Amino acid sequence: MPPQKIEIFKSLESWASQSLLPLVKPVEQSWQPRDLLPDSSLPLDEFTDQVKELRDRTAELPDDFLVVLVGDMITEEALPTYQTWINKLDGVGDETGSCQTPWAVWSRSWTAEENRHGDLLKTYLYLSGRVDMLMVEKTIHYLIGAGMDLGTENNPYMGFVYTSFQERATFVSHGNTARLGKEGGDPVLARICGTIAADEKRHENAYVRIVEKLLEVDPTEAMMAISHMMRHKITMPAHLVYDGRDPHLFDHFSAVAQRLGVYTAGDYADIMEFLIGRWRLEKLEGLTSEGKRAQEFVCGLPPRIRRLQERAEERARKKKMDVNFSWIFNKEVLL
Repeated sequence: MPPQKIEIFKSLESWASQSLLPLVKPVEQSWQPRDLLPDSSLPLDEFTDQVKELRDRTAELPDDFLVVLVGDMITEEALPTYQTWINKLDGVGDETGSCQTPWAVWSRSWTAEENRHGDLLKTYLYLSGRVDMLMVEKTIHYLIGAGMDLGTENNPYMGFVYTSFQERATFVSHGNTARLGKEGGDPVLARICGTIAADEKRHENAYVRIVEKLLEVDPTEAMMAISHMMRHKITMPAHLVYDGRDPHLFDHFSAVAQRLGVYTAGDYADIMEFLIGRWRLEKLEGLTSEGKRAQEFVCGLPPRIRRLQERAEERARKKKMDVNFSWIFNKEVLL
């Protein structure tokens, strides 16, 4: 970014301290994976009983639900990639590894809170015995090694637009898995997914606030960043997921999530509408002519996406097929 744009983020450090850091929960007040898992410090027979209860609850969970839950967990486990990406954003990265700017303190705190999500889900699934952990672990290995390409370059304007969208997407996804877990007879798993969803909602609030502030201090640049990200579509962070077998694994996982209603094209449009309203984009003033064109494009997108969604769903209904997922011992699941 040009130096004058980096200066904008430096000038917002006091604002970030007051508006972002209060959204970080102190460690001693935060939940930990141990709070929601069998207690291995108990005598062996008591610990074994807790594991058996977990296995009894998960025994009847549908295979397609497990596919989506594993996909969500693997996405969370690629956290090293996400932290690396955030630290590459100009003007807001952690230059020393322990930098005390509010941007760096926030990104490390966000990472620490997010780190619990994959740990919790992975351990729960491991104890359930319902998934092939070797294939799951290989998939995580492949994904972190592959990285991701989100189309944000090193631009924090685009980066924070992305995180605003993505945190809301994970809030929606985990919230829906909580609902399905409860319907499947596992209230503990429902609580786990709901707890993670609450974290994602709080993180969404932080990133939405950042873009809101950028729209206030630099409206055209922020509006152009929103337009750029929406024009190229928001790429899911695990789009390069691979298990060593299925080269179309992300598409297959996404199709199951769509069919179950965990994360759908409709949710994508809903998120866009939410952000357009939250950021009051239709009423945004002080834009250049280029900024106004970007504004018009973004505000007109949701209905276009919904029309495309309807066509895609119709095509999907005509092309129903079963796919073997290595994560669940190569069982077939309907896409």
